[in-house]
Amino acid sequence: MKVICRCLDVTEDEVLAAIRQGATTIDEIRRLVRAGMGSCQGRTCRRLVSQIISRELKTPAAEIYPPTFRPPNRPVSFSLINAELERHEDEES
Repeated sequence: MKVICRCLDVTEDEVLAAIRQGATTIDEIRRLVRAGMGSCQGRTCRRLVSQIISRELKTPAAEIYPPTFRPPNRPVSFSLINAELERHEDEES
């Protein structure tokens, strides 16, 4: 059993089952098995899921669209974003 998404312990078998159910995109697999919905938001498993889709559907990897990224769950004020940017600028100086 090969784990594809470490954040949510999604296995390759689960991704393959989603493809057999008709999933053809990373977003569809995300909805079916939650791969890429953990704390890393797919940064560690997106490439693996894409490779599995490419292999199973015999589609070139370049034709596999990246997942849709969602905004944060709660609104963030521009002043908070600006303060964070200024903090990073201070750290770099």
